[in-house]
Amino acid sequence: MLKIIIATNNQHKVEELNAMLEGKVELLSLKDAGISVDPDENGKTYAENAFIKAQAVTKFTNLPVMSDDSGIEIDELGEHFPGIYSHRFAVENGGQEKLNKILVSKHPNSKARFTCHIVLLNLNFEGERLDFEGIMEGKINTKIEGINGFGYDPVFVPEGYNHSVATLKPEEKNVISHRYNAVKKLLNYLFENNKI
Repeated sequence: MLKIIIATNNQHKVEELNAMLEGKVELLSLKDAGISVDPDENGKTYAENAFIKAQAVTKFTNLPVMSDDSGIEIDELGEHFPGIYSHRFAVENGGQEKLNKILVSKHPNSKARFTCHIVLLNLNFEGERLDFEGIMEGKINTKIEGINGFGYDPVFVPEGYNHSVATLKPEEKNVISHRYNAVKKLLNYLFENNKI
């Protein structure tokens, strides 16, 4: 089975990705691989940040390495904003819980989207880079709802739905999310190139 190191120590992300990969790939977290890195994510795009994280790990392994970067973009806040600064934006506004309250009161129904960019390095040969991007369109909710998920999930309503992502079961979220849409493209590539 194909082994890929995922450039994260976030166990929640590892579990989510494992569910999406349906056991077709063996994912190893940095902890599993015995690698400790903390690169400075100073890119200007999701793709740059994902590449920075993945490249930092390739110095310690010959296995393929994947990394992702994601964020939310809220049209009323400006083009592609907060985007790559989604986490920092929450911190600057008193934490995620406080920011979510601000968003539903000041920007209800604003168009929004989650974007996830995956970079996969060294799958076929050293130095090779593959990119996959997934998007989930939607809008900011009029209220905070749901207990599943994390971050902006309680205030984001996906297109075609009436309730927030945080009201969905993980298995429901995992087939519509931005991360799933990127992973689906990655899986299609692996399948078409006889890697899985």
